[in-house]
Amino acid sequence: MIVRIMGEGQVKLDNAHFTELNKLDDELLAEMESGDEEGFRRTLGALLDAVRRMGTPLPDDALEPSELILPSPDATLEEVREMLSEDGLIPG
Repeated sequence: MIVRIMGEGQVKLDNAHFTELNKLDDELLAEMESGDEEGFRRTLGALLDAVRRMGTPLPDDALEPSELILPSPDATLEEVREMLSEDGLIPG
């Protein structure tokens, strides 16, 4: 699976990590729904860190189609709300 972090680039992730990422996505959704800005910042950071930790960065000149697009680390709660469908950032 190819994941793009907005403003950073693309990362190749093994599908085996999908469960862990879905758990963080569920937490992020709950924090967004409750308006928990502090929790949102913490969980977004954890989600992005997990993608970076578990994935392999693609070269900057690689233009692979991204299966997932995640917000940048400095995205606001409102900006991420606009990105979401009812399934969250990570379709599942």
